[in-house]
Amino acid sequence: MPLYLQAGLWGLVAGSALMIGAFTGFYFKIHYRVIASVMAFGSGVLISALSFDLMDEAFKRGGIDSSAIGFISGALIYTGINYLLSLKGAKHRKRSGHQQPKADGEDDKGLALAVGALIDGIPESIVIGLTMLKGGNVSTVAVIAIFMSNLPEGLSSAAGMKKAGRSALYIFGVWGSIALISGLASLAGFTLFSGFSPDVIAFSTALAAGAILAMIVDTMIPEAYENTHNFAGLITVVGFITAFFLTKIG
Repeated sequence: MPLYLQAGLWGLVAGSALMIGAFTGFYFKIHYRVIASVMAFGSGVLISALSFDLMDEAFKRGGIDSSAIGFISGALIYTGINYLLSLKGAKHRKRSGHQQPKADGEDDKGLALAVGALIDGIPESIVIGLTMLKGGNVSTVAVIAIFMSNLPEGLSSAAGMKKAGRSALYIFGVWGSIALISGLASLAGFTLFSGFSPDVIAFSTALAAGAILAMIVDTMIPEAYENTHNFAGLITVVGFITAFFLTKIG
C-alpha cells in the first residue's frame, strides 16, 4: 500500500475513536466520572506524546528556533480560534453535562460546536502524517495518544449534545465527518509536507503540538477536573507514564 494511503488509514484509525465514543455516549449511560477519568488519562497520554515524540522530533529536525516558534504559533492560533468559537457557543463542546447550548434553532451555535471539534482534531491528525515523513513508519505512540484523546472527546460531547436535545443524525453526522476529515488531514500531513525542508517540517510539527497542548488545557482538563477533582492529576500522570513507556519500548 502506498505510504500516503497508509497515512490516511492511520488518521482514520485515530479518528474512528470519535465515532466509537459518540456511539457509546449516545446509546449508553456512562457515569460522568468515568468520562472525566478517560479524559484525564487521554490528556496525560497526549502530553507525553507531544513532549517526547513530537517536540523532540521537531527539535532534531529544525533546532530550537523552528520548534519554539512553531510551538508558540500553534498555541496562539488555536487559542484565538477557540476564543472566537467560545463566543459563538462552543465553549463547552467537550462537556458531558448540561453546559452545551440547547438545540433551540440557533444554527450558529451548532456550527460552532462542529467547527470547534474540527479544530481540535485537525492538528492531531496532521501530526500522524508528519511522523511518517521519516522512514515511512507511523509513530505508534502518536496514534495511540490521539485515539485515546478522541475516545473521551466523542463520548463526552455526544453525551452532552444528547442532553442538549440534538438528534442522533446531527451528532453522528458531526463526528463521522470529523473522523473522515481526520483521515484526509493525516494524508495531507504526509503528502503536502514531504517535499518541504526540515525547518518547515519541524515548524509544522511543533505548531500542531502547540495547538494540541492548548486544546488539552482549554477543553480536556476542565472536564476532567470538574468531575474527578483531586484524582484528575493522578489519572493524568498515569496516562503520561503509560505513553512515556510506549515511546521507550516502541
